[in-house]
Amino acid sequence: MTPAGWLAPAWRIGGIGALMTTRAGGASVGTFATMNVGDAVGDSAAAVRANRQRLAEVTGARPVYLRQVHGARVVTVGAVDAREGAPLHEADASVTTEAGVACVVQAADCLPVLLAARNGRAVGAVHAGWRGLAGGVVAETVDAVCRAAACRPDELVAWLGACIGPRSFEVGADVLEAFAVDRSSADAERFRSIRPGKWLANLPRLARDRLAAAGVEAVDGADACTVEDASRFFSFRRDRVTGRMAAAIWIERDAGH
Repeated sequence: MTPAGWLAPAWRIGGIGALMTTRAGGASVGTFATMNVGDAVGDSAAAVRANRQRLAEVTGARPVYLRQVHGARVVTVGAVDAREGAPLHEADASVTTEAGVACVVQAADCLPVLLAARNGRAVGAVHAGWRGLAGGVVAETVDAVCRAAACRPDELVAWLGACIGPRSFEVGADVLEAFAVDRSSADAERFRSIRPGKWLANLPRLARDRLAAAGVEAVDGADACTVEDASRFFSFRRDRVTGRMAAAIWIERDAGH
């Protein structure tokens, strides 16, 4: 059962679990209160270990974390990657077909995207900051999950976790350029001009565009802004020194696929 306050997709696929943590339910204190899973942000190492153990207990799976670099690399992970002391993959998305292994991405404003094949054979997690999103990380992960599950993109479901919302994500012309958008004719639903050289970007909408282009039709989530709700979410843009939340997806150990 997902702890109170944590987020989860509305869709249900037999043998697949998925969730996103919030600030609630952990052992950290002060700036990192309470469910920080980030191990390089200044929090107590003991508290982070306890929080990561809490995530493992709730999921019933062994989480595999990544060294996220705002890129588009996707890796396939398994039990070997979940062993204590296993080296971290430098990537921003992971896919697995192994039961009992959780694909995990960390976020504190960037958009987590969780993907599952309806046949239950493969799942994936994406850390979609604007750089990775513009660079193709969503399409790469869709392709990887489909290959692993032997299915089509329209046989996937996607869930968008909490992220910086369209009223809070102020960007410059470099972001528009990364998405090949002409600043003089930017679509206000995606990039709303607020003053010369500055726009408010709609990260969830941009992710939905990428998912649609990749052939994924079933998408939900993205109904919470990390910046606007300090009581529920960590936010790097709001606080700078802050914790990290985890978005995880896994195939359950007793799944009969």
